[in-house]
Amino acid sequence: MTTRQFGAPVQRREDPRLLTGGGRYLDDLGHTAYEAAFVRSPYAHARILEIDTDAAVDVDGVIAIYTHEDLPGAVGEPLPVLIPHPALTAARTGYPLAKGEVNHVGEAVVMVVATNRYVAEDAVDRIVVRYEQLPPVVGIENAREAAHLVHEDAPGNVSAHLVQEVGDVTSAMAGAPHTLTLELDIERSACMPMEGKGVYARWNSDDESLRVYSSTQTSTGVRACVAAKLDLPLAKVECIAPDVGGGFGVKIMHPWPEEVLVPWASRNLDHDVKWTEDRREHFISSAHERGQLQEVTVGFDDEGRMLALDVRFWHDNGAYTPYGIIVPIITATQLLGPYKPGSYRVEFFSLYTNTVLVTPYRGAGRPQGCFAMERTMDAIAAHLGIDRAEVRSRNFIQPDEMPYDHGLMFQDGRPLKYDSGDFPASLAKLKELVGWDDFADYRAQAEAEGRKVGLGIGCYVEGTGVGPYEGGHIQIETNGRVNVATGLTTQGQGHQTSLAQIVADELGVPIENVHVTTGDTRRMAYAVGTFASRAAVMSGNAVALAAKVVRAKALRIAADALEVSPEDLEIEDGVISVKGAPGSSIDLGTIAVMSNPLRYAFDEAAKKATQFAGTFDVEKPPIGDDDEPGLEGQDFYSPTQATFANGMHAAIVETDPVTAEIRILRYCVVHDCGNMINPLIVEGQVHGGVAQGVGGALYERMVYDESGQLLNASFMDFLMPYASEVPFIETDHLETPSPLNPLGIKGAGEAGTIPVTAVIASAIEDAEGFPITSMPISPPELWALRRAHARKDAS
Repeated sequence: MTTRQFGAPVQRREDPRLLTGGGRYLDDLGHTAYEAAFVRSPYAHARILEIDTDAAVDVDGVIAIYTHEDLPGAVGEPLPVLIPHPALTAARTGYPLAKGEVNHVGEAVVMVVATNRYVAEDAVDRIVVRYEQLPPVVGIENAREAAHLVHEDAPGNVSAHLVQEVGDVTSAMAGAPHTLTLELDIERSACMPMEGKGVYARWNSDDESLRVYSSTQTSTGVRACVAAKLDLPLAKVECIAPDVGGGFGVKIMHPWPEEVLVPWASRNLDHDVKWTEDRREHFISSAHERGQLQEVTVGFDDEGRMLALDVRFWHDNGAYTPYGIIVPIITATQLLGPYKPGSYRVEFFSLYTNTVLVTPYRGAGRPQGCFAMERTMDAIAAHLGIDRAEVRSRNFIQPDEMPYDHGLMFQDGRPLKYDSGDFPASLAKLKELVGWDDFADYRAQAEAEGRKVGLGIGCYVEGTGVGPYEGGHIQIETNGRVNVATGLTTQGQGHQTSLAQIVADELGVPIENVHVTTGDTRRMAYAVGTFASRAAVMSGNAVALAAKVVRAKALRIAADALEVSPEDLEIEDGVISVKGAPGSSIDLGTIAVMSNPLRYAFDEAAKKATQFAGTFDVEKPPIGDDDEPGLEGQDFYSPTQATFANGMHAAIVETDPVTAEIRILRYCVVHDCGNMINPLIVEGQVHGGVAQGVGGALYERMVYDESGQLLNASFMDFLMPYASEVPFIETDHLETPSPLNPLGIKGAGEAGTIPVTAVIASAIEDAEGFPITSMPISPPELWALRRAHARKDAS
């Protein structure tokens, strides 16, 4: 009997190849390609007065040098605004190569193509660009003051202003027995995938076709953008994502300038061209996230129940807005977490600064929203002297209130309506896991030893599996091999395992027979991409639906051959048999042969499908009017709305009384992503997410000076947690199936990251006894806060 795969902790099938050096990443391709390098702006804001390339032209091995003046037609036009929005009234995007002005350090000005990267870099060093510096706008405060403008035609440095309101916040706030106002700050950070961006393009002048390899989270998106920019028929462009060494959101942005320029140069030069991002380029010319200033006012009753919540925040979107305002929209809506806010009003301003543009980074606006809400929950508890977990419990949406409509518009333009979840049950699990009710005894013991410890908590809800769709295609070969294709891309999530588990169950075949391909437009031309914790929900359900199509066809063909009804058949271990009569059977490989009538035999299996094999009914056409050859099928999954996963984290931290060093002693997670396809993969996603969250809470920040120079643009200066800084993570799971999709699943990719900053802030505040309102926090900053509060207490 075929072992059920869905829900089993199957070891990741892709890992042996990747861990033994068998991966093929972007820079492993194109060894004979020309290579590109870029002259990038050293200034945050400047006019380009002159570009002198004379000295570089003479460098042996230089093939071509391009500035904006060399870019024809759509190639030289501004890059697209991928996600327009009515509130985005002053959208601005950059050019593939800067036209007349640069707006952040690292913006591309000149492209050099040479026989190899070394020659290209040498030529870059010889190019002289003369600039006229302009006043830079750095930081949210300066953007708000608008003494200077990033873009002259964006008044007040405002790209977007959006207000959403449910209920009468003014009246509810006025009638609340208690009100509090918090001013909060989340600093800018960025993701650091092991592999940066990269593009490799091959132009075929014989048939005027283009193949692009990109280290991307959306091969279909890159394909469409390149075709549009190069004015090529879509059918003449292929895009393939090879093995991708991490994405975390930065690679869902497309097209990057290089994704336009490298394919264009390949066509222009009639030669393969490649560019691989180096680490400094990733710091100064890819994307950042997180930076927000927040003002939260909450009204609540004597029991700690919220009656009104009024939030204003200012979001730093960097120099351009190619990905629209998705990040602040997510902050505004996901801020609510598992709570009922009473009346709710949220207003945000998305502001231009002369810094690297902002696009989603794992969590995508949710860590900021969670920080605001969870700091508010702790403030209510402190004000009333009520247990922090109890305050949260009193504000929870209850299971019998699901589905719960907040009355807001989510990032997909659809209602913010939670489909499922049992928040009280999750909190009960978390309290038991961390020992919440016993912590007072632990604290007393630590204090007796001269140690300071604190317990923190954070709750969140995450919209996952946003549409519009994903597809799956399945083909069974004559040897029983099952080929699965889906259009989204893979950056380490284990898709070759989890999607194979789904298909193996649906088809009744051994998982070893199932082979999954992702991110290749030759195999699946229609797809959206990998982001927003959507892969399992979207492609998981798509391949399940496609497998049902193939299963139904296989049973129909087998029923004809065995002269029974399809309902009388079952599939186990790749063999179709009559229920109760296993001797009457036929394997899927043979069904694949029978599904494809042939004129020519290429192997022993194919002989059974030729015209003289006597295996067909002469009264019927070889292929029915409503049928197709081959044992294969395709289907798409398109949901009405997002599914909403949720979770709760708790941490125990110790703060050194002398040095203010912060150490995480325990970290506990309760997570609900509906039915788990593979608990082992879910655990890995949670662990990786927590590790990034720890970085965001205690280490990682982008430090700009007043001139717009990024001061820590290297791994020497940009702090990230090592394994020694990431705590052992204790996990428990709740599975409340989503009613919105056939598999009952919700996403898990960003869950570990979302609440960590809020949890660590809560724990430090509990240890120290004073509010923590700005994150990330370092030992020197905590030490300074101690001194400030000591002086305040003394006065």
